Amino acid sequence: MSKMKRYLVLGLIAAAILAFVLGPMFSGNEISEEDDVIPATFSFKDNLATKWDEKITLDVLINDPDIAKLELIYNDSVFQTWNNPKGTIHFPFNAGFYGLGTRSVRLLSTLKSGETFVDERMVRVLSDVVPEVWVAQSEQSFPHDPTSFTQGLEFDGTQLYEGTGQRGQSMVAQVELSSGRITKKMGLDATCFGEGITILGEDLYQLTWQEKRCFVYDKKTLQLKREMNYVGEGWGLCNDGTSLIMSDGSERLTFRDPKTFEIQRTIEVYTHQGPVTYLNELEYADDLIYANVWMTNKIAVIDPRNGKVLAEIDATSLVKDGKGKGDVLNGIAFKGSEAYLTGKNWVKLFRVKFTKPGDV
Repeated sequence: MSKMKRYLVLGLIAAAILAFVLGPMFSGNEISEEDDVIPATFSFKDNLATKWDEKITLDVLINDPDIAKLELIYNDSVFQTWNNPKGTIHFPFNAGFYGLGTRSVRLLSTLKSGETFVDERMVRVLSDVVPEVWVAQSEQSFPHDPTSFTQGLEFDGTQLYEGTGQRGQSMVAQVELSSGRITKKMGLDATCFGEGITILGEDLYQLTWQEKRCFVYDKKTLQLKREMNYVGEGWGLCNDGTSLIMSDGSERLTFRDPKTFEIQRTIEVYTHQGPVTYLNELEYADDLIYANVWMTNKIAVIDPRNGKVLAEIDATSLVKDGKGKGDVLNGIAFKGSEAYLTGKNWVKLFRVKFTKPGDV
């Protein structure tokens, strides 16, 4: 017998055995739609979008009279429990309880037999604020080292600090504002890609992109004091005087303990239309977070309490004037009430004012 014929015979024998064993299970009768019905379901089929603090009604359809207990679970917390539910339930629901972002809402049905079933949807909570449009206008320009791939910009008093990226070129440096000259620097290991920086107390913190390391320096000497680790990518960094605030390239900002780098809380950054992703270099000023949106000429102005974008700053005019042969807008620093902006490998750094709606 040839190999092909032998395999064919074996295949027919196997098929016959399967037909004999599974025949009673699949006797030609299709499973009815009724058998597929979950005991309790949401009335809406698609995922749900709502707005901050908007109260909506969730309609829950009871499809099985044998439900002993029904639980509404939102973001892994039990919001409501019903015993022996019947008919249709109308539940007033505030999806903004946990803030902006996308979260899971589930119905967990437990039958009298002990069987459990789940109906799950995703809920996206949008901001209730339409962001204002501000415009960044140059009031004064300064030289900027075009070899500096700017990832972080920070003032401590009058001293300007800059953190740069690219493997083999990453550093943290003290910079003379008037000339753009680097007066002191500390280079990173060639395996590290430097990212955002911030100064809290006597410490200067610097993230790395994919190496999951946060370096802590003495801000005066730039000598490395210690390092901490984290999960995921590091992009931008700032602080509110108590916590470090970190971006990872998504719409999430994490607040971290400056001593341990453990996550304290997380916010998601949203407009009235959806999430703002690619959040990059960060700065905290006047109780607001300013965030470069990578690959755009925009800066998002964010409420740190909840992630709402209050304004979007258009810096197109600065890009045209200061970019040269450089890369994208990146680098926000405040010296008192004065704001400064630059970009990766730009030839200029600008002191700017933000023109807002209603300004003359």
